[in-house]
Amino acid sequence: MASFKPTRIPSYPKLGEKVTQDTLYWKNYKTPIQIKEFGAVSKIDFSPLSPYNYAVTASTRIHIYGPYSQEPVKTFTRFKDTAYSAKHRSDGKLMVAGCEDSVVRLFDISGRVALRLFRGHTKAVHLTDFTSDRFRILSGSDDYTCRLWDLPNSVELTSYSEHTDYVRCGTTSKLNPDLFVTGSYDHMVKVFDARTDKSVMTMDHSQPVEDVLLFPSEGLLVSAGGRYVKVWDLLKGGQPLVSLKNHHKTVTCLCLSSSGQRLLSGSLDRHVKVYNTTTYKVVHNFDYAASILSVGLAPDDAALVVGMTNGVLSVKHRKSPEEKLQAGGEKRPRRPAYRVFVKGRNYAPKQEDFLVSKPVRMHLQAYDKQLKSFQVSKALDTVLEARIRLKTPEVTVAVMQELRRRGTLKNALAGRDERSLSVLLSFLIGNIVNPRFTPVLVNVAEMILDIYMKVVGQSAVVDKQIMRLQDLVEKEIDLQQELVEVLGMLDTLFATMTTKKEAATLESRANGVGAAAISGQDLSLQAS
Repeated sequence: MASFKPTRIPSYPKLGEKVTQDTLYWKNYKTPIQIKEFGAVSKIDFSPLSPYNYAVTASTRIHIYGPYSQEPVKTFTRFKDTAYSAKHRSDGKLMVAGCEDSVVRLFDISGRVALRLFRGHTKAVHLTDFTSDRFRILSGSDDYTCRLWDLPNSVELTSYSEHTDYVRCGTTSKLNPDLFVTGSYDHMVKVFDARTDKSVMTMDHSQPVEDVLLFPSEGLLVSAGGRYVKVWDLLKGGQPLVSLKNHHKTVTCLCLSSSGQRLLSGSLDRHVKVYNTTTYKVVHNFDYAASILSVGLAPDDAALVVGMTNGVLSVKHRKSPEEKLQAGGEKRPRRPAYRVFVKGRNYAPKQEDFLVSKPVRMHLQAYDKQLKSFQVSKALDTVLEARIRLKTPEVTVAVMQELRRRGTLKNALAGRDERSLSVLLSFLIGNIVNPRFTPVLVNVAEMILDIYMKVVGQSAVVDKQIMRLQDLVEKEIDLQQELVEVLGMLDTLFATMTTKKEAATLESRANGVGAAAISGQDLSLQAS
């Protein structure tokens, strides 16, 4: 008796991921290094000077990490409560940070004790930054105010109270020392000029604003809040340019690549998305294990650092040219570890030798075991389970084809209740117009209609699905007819073009013969 042969599942070509230059560029980072902090990482800021150390604000501490260090090279712990928004000055020598105790602190990178304490806010300070002239500090607080401080004299210069909710984010202009932008939980983004006593521009983000960012040219402003990332044209008075809704939870942070051509946004949905700043399309996506609060990209794009709510700092370094070359090179085949693995490889069997082989046990799938024991209905039920029919519909169709070949497909389809028949019709509706499965599933649909035509009208669910299947097939037939008509038009057009080409060729040949005859007559006349 011949052994049972498992059902042959045909393999179909799969569409691979579209590989673009952005995909190659952003995938060129090593496996991330994970560093555990003392609390949620609320801010990451890179030093503008080489070797591009970065400051990490988490809990009551600020840690300074080197580009490749896994331990902090410096720590600032002079905070009585949670620290916020540590920011480097443009010369990389000073750093400013806010705190839950409403005090703004100024630090020397080479020291440990705060050089200046700026008191005046009445609630937590979440925003700190330096102006481009290096002599003033911007701060924003939960007391609804943003203030400018004089660095040498430690005094308050100006206070603005236009926001009606917490001021949680902001940035200063790198081109104009008097301009700065603030974002608040009152949904407003305001542009201020230190030379005036009120804001010069206001934009409504329609969501609590979590972060703002100026493009290098400072003609465009980006704001993040809720699920939206919005781009504003400052040269047109704050006119909205584009609104991006690619995250499905609150967007918490923004940053730009070194060239300014790519925008990165991090969100509580655990994703960092990379946008093309020309088309504002998502060109790459990073997935992380926890909600993201902060993201930072080194000035030379050599490191991508992400801070999460669970206190984990994820650091990805870009591969060096040598590592890329090594990764792209051919892998050398492994050599056998012991000589016994290659012993007898060239041995030629003799005529009197007997081959003793161990019987190979065949492992069958559940549906193959049921087919082997002629349980055709159970086999069909097995391949109609959600995990098979949704993920690998080709297995379901292959079993149906096998039942059809055996002549038992009608028996497997008969005797079904409303629920199992509904599942079967749903599978047909989802896959009957798939050209890979159409030849088999059309036959299955015909058998179902023959078997259950007598009971049509007893179940509203089944009747509705049969009508949907009918509409689907009719639309597909109409589409095929239109395609055949278009194909006929194209054939006619191609045939006409071919005829014209042949006529033009014959005409050119005839002209060539005529010209040769005329030139021959001219030569004979000259000779005479």
